[in-house]
Amino acid sequence: MHSLRASVAMSALALSLAAMAAPAAAQTSPSSPAPLTEPAQSAPGGPTSTVQGDATTGDIIVTANKRAENVQRVPLAVSVVSPAQLASAGVRNFSDLGKIAPSLVVRPAEQPQNSNISLRGVGTFAFGIGVESSVAVLVDEVPLAFQARAFTDLPDVERIEVLRGPQSTLYGKSASAGLVNLITRDPTSTLRVRANALVTTDDERGANFSVSGPINPDLGYVVSGAYNFWDGNVHNLVNDKTVNGRESLNLRGKLRWRPTDTASLTLSLNYINGNSDVGRPFIRFGPNARLRGNAALTPTVVLPGVTVGPDNQDVSNNYDSRTKYQGGGGYLRGEIGIGEMNLVAITSYDRFHLYDYLDHDDTSSATAVGNNTQVGQFRSEQYTQELRLQSPGDKPFRYTLGVYGASVKFARPFLRGPAFSLADWYATSKSRQLAAFAQADWTIVPSLTATGGARVQNERVAYTYRDNLARTAYAGSARDTAFTYRGSLRYDLTQDINAFVSYGTGYKGQTYDLTTGFNQNRAAAGPIKPERSRDKELGIRSQFFDRHLTVNVTLFDTSYRNLQAQTIETLADGTSNFRLTNVGRLTTKGIELESSARLGDLNLNGAVTYLDATYASFPAAQCYPLQTAAQGCTGTPAQQNLTGTRAAQAPTWKFNVGVDYSPSLGGRLRGVAQANWQYQSDIFFTPRDPQQFQPAYHIVNLGLGVREEERRWEVVGFVNNVFDKQYYGSLVNSAGNFGNNIATQSLLPRDFRRYGGVRLALNF
Repeated sequence: MHSLRASVAMSALALSLAAMAAPAAAQTSPSSPAPLTEPAQSAPGGPTSTVQGDATTGDIIVTANKRAENVQRVPLAVSVVSPAQLASAGVRNFSDLGKIAPSLVVRPAEQPQNSNISLRGVGTFAFGIGVESSVAVLVDEVPLAFQARAFTDLPDVERIEVLRGPQSTLYGKSASAGLVNLITRDPTSTLRVRANALVTTDDERGANFSVSGPINPDLGYVVSGAYNFWDGNVHNLVNDKTVNGRESLNLRGKLRWRPTDTASLTLSLNYINGNSDVGRPFIRFGPNARLRGNAALTPTVVLPGVTVGPDNQDVSNNYDSRTKYQGGGGYLRGEIGIGEMNLVAITSYDRFHLYDYLDHDDTSSATAVGNNTQVGQFRSEQYTQELRLQSPGDKPFRYTLGVYGASVKFARPFLRGPAFSLADWYATSKSRQLAAFAQADWTIVPSLTATGGARVQNERVAYTYRDNLARTAYAGSARDTAFTYRGSLRYDLTQDINAFVSYGTGYKGQTYDLTTGFNQNRAAAGPIKPERSRDKELGIRSQFFDRHLTVNVTLFDTSYRNLQAQTIETLADGTSNFRLTNVGRLTTKGIELESSARLGDLNLNGAVTYLDATYASFPAAQCYPLQTAAQGCTGTPAQQNLTGTRAAQAPTWKFNVGVDYSPSLGGRLRGVAQANWQYQSDIFFTPRDPQQFQPAYHIVNLGLGVREEERRWEVVGFVNNVFDKQYYGSLVNSAGNFGNNIATQSLLPRDFRRYGGVRLALNF
């Protein structure tokens, strides 16, 4: 994890020079007009702290409909998360976002591409290249082509918008279940410096800063950088290294030019470099478990020194399992007023490269089967272009018209062996998308607004696959045109209370299963069918007591057909391949409640989700390892019927509650007392598999400190997972690797054990 140190030093020097130059650049003539506008900030320390809004009302402004609107007036299920809420909940990495957004679950894996993001119980469990997630991830409205690109720290986030339910009409084919939009900080009208530092008792240390301001009356900038290092919470007994940690460097810069009051041009560039190491402790073995069925290779022999059990944090790997990655890109965003209209053009480019290395047998056995490794790469490149025309936002009839195009390329070389589960292949995937979309809002009468939108998109996907062991090669392509739409009615009961009803459709494009085992049969079968969804929602948005109390409720009922999901293909030698297919139909319905309150020095926020996500039709699913006929695994080939079964990674209940109390200590000092409580009911990481069952758990985080009255600085000592509750981020059933006997591995979350630390924030 020391490979980034030189890069960090050079980057820190460059960013420091930029910061030193900023004050001089900020000097303007007293008679000069204000060069840039700055988003107003909400009440310090409140539940909407640091998100764009109004300081007197606590209103939150979002861009969920691709125009700035008060979140209370948007007929969508939208959650907005501020940096203050992230800090209180112990969230510093994208994979921890589920702690603060109850409808969102992020399941980690041995490397980021195998991780999964799900909303309302729906996600894409896929390992192949070119397979999009059902939940899109965007940065400043620009989509990320590669899901692994998102799994890093959140250094310069201004706010996070989580849109639940299908969002395909405005955001395209990779948002059939929803999306997460990370909004980064913009240039400011005056010099602003923000810095944060953190150190913990379990060897995490990090720092980030952003400097923003004007260079001249027409040109503004923001420069940000972040470095984070965490040693990990798993011990590899072979080399005495701590693993399951991470190290990352993030750099971002923006320049915004405003030559007139009605025109602006923003250039944003970013760079990321990082690595992680992997450790998957065994937590249980059956009495007859033997590596690859060899009677002499007992767990004691192949995992010397490891005490297997539910609290195990030791591994014995004779190969360093790890990932390393780097990438960069940016976008150019132009806006110009044409009469009363506003024309927006966004051009983006992104390139990302990830290397993954895995001790495939997860042991330190000196035999051939104890030295099986897995090595691969993911390479992605994406171009996008969006052009949209928007009418004024203060008219009874408002509309957005747009076109969108994207070109995405992936490549993956993959090698596994030399003893078993042999693989040696190279695959590429390409997609080209063209789309046109429109959405309109019509305030029919002052209290009633109708919204309607539609999108038509055409996509061409193509692939190549070369199997170097079988000496075979395949190639193919397919086209598809899809139509999606949404509509809603919002009725204002009072100025601060409204209700809406909506209906929308979602679509995720066809793809190919480019993984180990791709053969003539898969090639002949053609692409996996598109995933489609239909969503019905009923919501109430309400504020009381001069908008000091906000209560929002959403009821939803969504159905999916041709759901794309990963299943397990067990081979004759007991090993498994993972294969993507259409698994039938799934329905997800439930209720979401979100609330916040500002009570003087006390600020509260909370959210709870009740979820019923079940497979409505899945009659021929793969059996899980060790499943018997009595447990429902029957037929030839062996299969189980999952119809009526709760979906994977879909907790029935999930909630979080946050408290921030900031009493006056005299003068300009205020105390800080923070608490965050997270709860999740039980889930299956794979349906019905008892070896991949996570019981219900709750986590409590506490913080205590002091801050300057206007939050120019803040020092907080914190303890995360106060009650030291153990749970798993994911579980892996490795029975096939141990002679078809119980063998279960875990991926430990960041807060598997209680830890403390101190965080410092500066803002001036």
